[in-house]
Amino acid sequence: QVQLVESGGGLVQPGGSLRLSCAASGSIFSINTMNWFRRAPGKEREGISVLFNKDGSTYVTDSLKGRFTISRNNAKNMIYLRMNSLKSEDTAVYYCAADARIRPTGYVPLRIEDYGAWGQGTQVTVSP
Repeated sequence: QVQLVESGGGLVQPGGSLRLSCAASGSIFSINTMNWFRRAPGKEREGISVLFNKDGSTYVTDSLKGRFTISRNNAKNMIYLRMNSLKSEDTAVYYCAADARIRPTGYVPLRIEDYGAWGQGTQVTVSP
């Protein structure tokens, strides 16, 4: 099994930046994809970025491209979400997720059911 622990959330002013971290432990060798999800107040949890562990390729949902970046540090078993130019609508609980399933070429796993391991979430609040 894989255990995930997020950190780095907090209160930030509009236009500011944050870097979220996700520490993975346990059966990390089995991980094929990792994702950052977020759940804004009153909204469903949504997948926003994916990292494919095999080759390190990444995906960020179109609405966040240019502001959000997912990356990893294999030596530390960490993935990160760098968030720039934050807006009030980025206020959400951010979750790290991981899964061992191998996906068909071209498939970008962004659904909740695509992931079997989850962190507890970290709150990001963007407010003056």
